[in-house]
Amino acid sequence: MLAADGEPPVLLDVREPWELAICRIEGSMSVPMGQIPAAVSRLDPNRETVVICHHGIRSYQVARYLEQQGFTRLINLDGGVAAWARDQDPAMPIY
Repeated sequence: MLAADGEPPVLLDVREPWELAICRIEGSMSVPMGQIPAAVSRLDPNRETVVICHHGIRSYQVARYLEQQGFTRLINLDGGVAAWARDQDPAMPIY
């Protein structure tokens, strides 16, 4: 998906700053979960958005919230950065 032609999705990482200091997916936008309501106006509800957290639970909750705000092109990164590190980037530090 990230390598496809066209506009890449927004990678919305909802983890805390200390988590991002350990690892992150390159190009992701950081908005901690607790700051999402205040950040909704900075996000494009028409752009495909992949919501990311550690294991996929917080990102699922944020995706549901964004859906209630009118976002329709949402993807929850199933398994979060832990699964990304395991399946896509084994060199990524894990915690």
